Amino acid sequence: MIVWSIANQKGGVGKTTTTITLAGLLSKQGKRVLLVDTDPHASLTTYLGYDSDTVPSSLFDLFQLREYTAQTVMPLVMKSDIEGIDLIPAHMSLATLDRVMGNRSGMGLILKRALLAIRDRYDYVLIDCPPILGVMMVNALAASDRILIPVQTEFLAMKGLERMVRTLTIMQKSRNKPFKVTIVPTMYDKRTRASLQTLQQLKKDYPDQVWSSAIPIDTKFRDASLKHLPVSHFASGSRGVFAYKQLLIHIERLAIDD
Repeated sequence: MIVWSIANQKGGVGKTTTTITLAGLLSKQGKRVLLVDTDPHASLTTYLGYDSDTVPSSLFDLFQLREYTAQTVMPLVMKSDIEGIDLIPAHMSLATLDRVMGNRSGMGLILKRALLAIRDRYDYVLIDCPPILGVMMVNALAASDRILIPVQTEFLAMKGLERMVRTLTIMQKSRNKPFKVTIVPTMYDKRTRASLQTLQQLKKDYPDQVWSSAIPIDTKFRDASLKHLPVSHFASGSRGVFAYKQLLIHIERLAIDD
């Protein structure tokens, strides 16, 4: 089982879009994919057509378990309407975890323990992270084999990336191995100077981590979300899908090199 977290300490950079699109592409390859929504705003859960206020169980319930086995974790997993994709949904109660349970011993490794218990059930786990550093992001990063950091190609988004890199540097001190990071330029518009300059700056500042290409602006992403479908299932020939296919190939090549 391969675990990727899609994270950035800035909202609106394409985290949920990246998560659902990669999941869609993997499912089309016949992979069994589990999505984990760790954001109290529940954007991923909503994207898939669920009301986070009425789901029978959520990720919050995972943190209430006394033991982590396939028998205790799998009842919290929901089937989506997309073949090959399951979901552990989010709920607004996740916002209280830092206050209620943040000081509990081992709190940062709960998600990793839970995923290990069901590692034979899925080929990939994709974790959509909240834009703030807290218990949920720490759990996601600790459970991950690779961190994907979507970065909107505009100047202000660079600040969020800097914060994210600092967070990884701090967390790195408690790990035995380095984080594997891929920076993903998103919302790229080649007609604008801001996009061009930001992409150039990313390549200059993070030459070993940034993906050399970029995800373009594409209205098909928005249209697909209205249908609660990955864009790979809604408009498979779109330029956005082509870009994410190239990203997936890039990440899989990195895995081989690792």
